[in-house]
Amino acid sequence: MEASESEVHPTVDAAAEDIATMEIRGAATIADAAAEALSVQADESAADAPEAFRAEMRAAGRRLVETRPTAVSLPNAIRYVLRGMEGGSVEALRASVLDGAEEFRTGLDQAQDNLGRIGANRLRDGDTVMTHCHSTDALSCVEAALDQGKDVSAIVKETRPRKQGHITARELREWDVPVTLVVDNAARRYLDETDHVLVGADSIAADGSVINKIGTSGLAVNARERGVPVMVAAQTLKFHPDTMTGHTVEIEMRDEREVLALDEEVEINGDDGGDGLTVENPAFDVTPPRYVDAIVTERGQFPPESIVTLMRELFGDQQGGEPWEE
Repeated sequence: MEASESEVHPTVDAAAEDIATMEIRGAATIADAAAEALSVQADESAADAPEAFRAEMRAAGRRLVETRPTAVSLPNAIRYVLRGMEGGSVEALRASVLDGAEEFRTGLDQAQDNLGRIGANRLRDGDTVMTHCHSTDALSCVEAALDQGKDVSAIVKETRPRKQGHITARELREWDVPVTLVVDNAARRYLDETDHVLVGADSIAADGSVINKIGTSGLAVNARERGVPVMVAAQTLKFHPDTMTGHTVEIEMRDEREVLALDEEVEINGDDGGDGLTVENPAFDVTPPRYVDAIVTERGQFPPESIVTLMRELFGDQQGGEPWEE
């Protein structure tokens, strides 16, 4: 019997809500929160039969995976943690989930450290990077370069509508990195002062396309025209295995209230609300691989065209059913 909604642990519900509202943001942070929530669900489950336990874990996995459709780190985390739910007693299943969650979370920390060291090798002393949005993977490259004794400065796009660039600027200033904060539309003006565009990713497709915060693709096109290399920092956790079998990545559309406050809606539409205004708020866009110079992962740096080979090594050629499904 499938678990009811009431059997999802409050920790899972809280994590799902925080992920959906972007209180928890950033692909690695989202994945870590999901793994932790699943471990709490498993540890405190009162299920007395293996199928009841699996049903609870499937319900928890579904609750989490539905929150952010574009950030593939979330389903990849759930796949990893729940991959061993086959057969056995309740205690064996519980141990499998807890071990999987611990192993996954430990691997996250190590992967980001390794990625940072590899990405730092692309940065030279005195370089200026331009960032978009907020990416812990991208910032790990800067941090590692600083640890190597290199001087690095940054031009940070504020990244509307949620201004995640302000988070990036604050973190870089905590490391004493000189920061110039610019509005998104000023990016092209400042590319002549930039040595590298450095961004993260929410998903990487099999053809090397990069799905990242809306505005990334336009920045990459402008950078190519200016001759500025584009480096994408992304753990293999961001690879989207479904794209190997022809699936496309769903682009999340977020609430229009992130773009227009209520008083602005009234001002544009009139007091009666009107029917003439449509507000669309896509969270991500797709940057074709021809605009990306390198994708840096914890396993090395790769031209985007070779990503499919690494994905086959990691995931195989075919994908089976998902662990949060029947």
